[in-house]
Amino acid sequence: MRNRKLLSLIFLLLTININQAVNAQNWPNWRGPNGDGTSTETNIPTKWDSVTNVVWKIPVTGQGYSSPIIWKDFLFMTTAIQESQEKVLLCYNNKNGKLLWQKTVLNTPFENKHNDNSYASGTPATDGVNVYVSFLDGKDVVVAAYDFSGNQVWIKRPGTFSSPHGYSCSPAIFEDKIIINGDSQGDSFVTALSKTDGHTIWRVTHDKPAHSFSTPIFRQLAGKTQMIFCGNKEIASYNPNDGTKYWFISGPSEDFCSTPVYNEKNGLVLVSSSWPQRVLVAIKPDGQGDVAKSHVVWQASKGAYYVPSPVCTDDYLFTTMTSGIVHCIEVATSNILWTEDLGKQYSSPVLINGLVYMPNDQGVITIIKPGPKFEYLSKNSIGEKMFASPAISNGKIYLRGLNHLFCIGVN
Repeated sequence: MRNRKLLSLIFLLLTININQAVNAQNWPNWRGPNGDGTSTETNIPTKWDSVTNVVWKIPVTGQGYSSPIIWKDFLFMTTAIQESQEKVLLCYNNKNGKLLWQKTVLNTPFENKHNDNSYASGTPATDGVNVYVSFLDGKDVVVAAYDFSGNQVWIKRPGTFSSPHGYSCSPAIFEDKIIINGDSQGDSFVTALSKTDGHTIWRVTHDKPAHSFSTPIFRQLAGKTQMIFCGNKEIASYNPNDGTKYWFISGPSEDFCSTPVYNEKNGLVLVSSSWPQRVLVAIKPDGQGDVAKSHVVWQASKGAYYVPSPVCTDDYLFTTMTSGIVHCIEVATSNILWTEDLGKQYSSPVLINGLVYMPNDQGVITIIKPGPKFEYLSKNSIGEKMFASPAISNGKIYLRGLNHLFCIGVN
């Protein structure tokens, strides 16, 4: 009888561990595994403060607005050390916050930038083998790969970048390629580098230089793999294998900051331009060539957004301006169902277990229950300013504050 009970207990523990492993999800790049801020994890806390449900809290060297990424027990992010003019890749143990290593990618004079930007705003990306990071060296775009022990695998300079706003490129991974958005007022381009050694697989030179800090997304749409990319004063779909263009719409303005999202229920790509006009556009992604007159389902100025990227559920799109005005928009119609002022915001929300986690610059995250009327479950503060976006993995939320890195979980 005792052996049978022992075997039952072992089986139960194994089942729990297997279920936890299945439910655990890496957060390998900007906006997570789908590139749109969504997480499949379900055991995430909805209430915390600077002490309650804080698994660990550690000070962070330097300063940067890049978001953390997670792969199993490893957490990576970038930072910049003003005193020594270093741009650095950091690696932590995400179970206890221990700093495993830090590597200086560049040690050169910092570039000019906007006051609301940082010198380490691009979020790294990982495929579980290497970590890929991009910084600016003067006007040179620098892309580097490091293994999980902190050894540099390769470093390349695929082009130049010119902007008074500074730099904020988050590398995007597609199969064996690293996609780099180099859209700027100078040598404007988008390119795919080899993950293995950094050589150029394809490169598209843009003929309408502008500013784009947008990270592309990849989806199977209309029977083919599409890379939805914002730059060259247009919204476009590329074949990420060779850089050829499927479709595009000119404008609707010049510059882009936020990342596109795709609403599967309504079959719409949703994108907002940033400057000089903010226009929110819903596009059917099954066209060819110039689709401005044939595939734009709706466009609107109300609810359009600037820096923060949105999240969407089946029916609702949640957008926010840097001013802090959150809009709940009906995806099918563009109707604004409600607005709410939740505080000035540069970071982007995430969608966890059907709930919207909406951060602001003061480090307060409002947890919203999606619906036609504003309803929130809680407001949670980490006690310091926050300009990075949340990362979710292993039943935890990882938040980068201005001075500390927080791991939030159910204690």
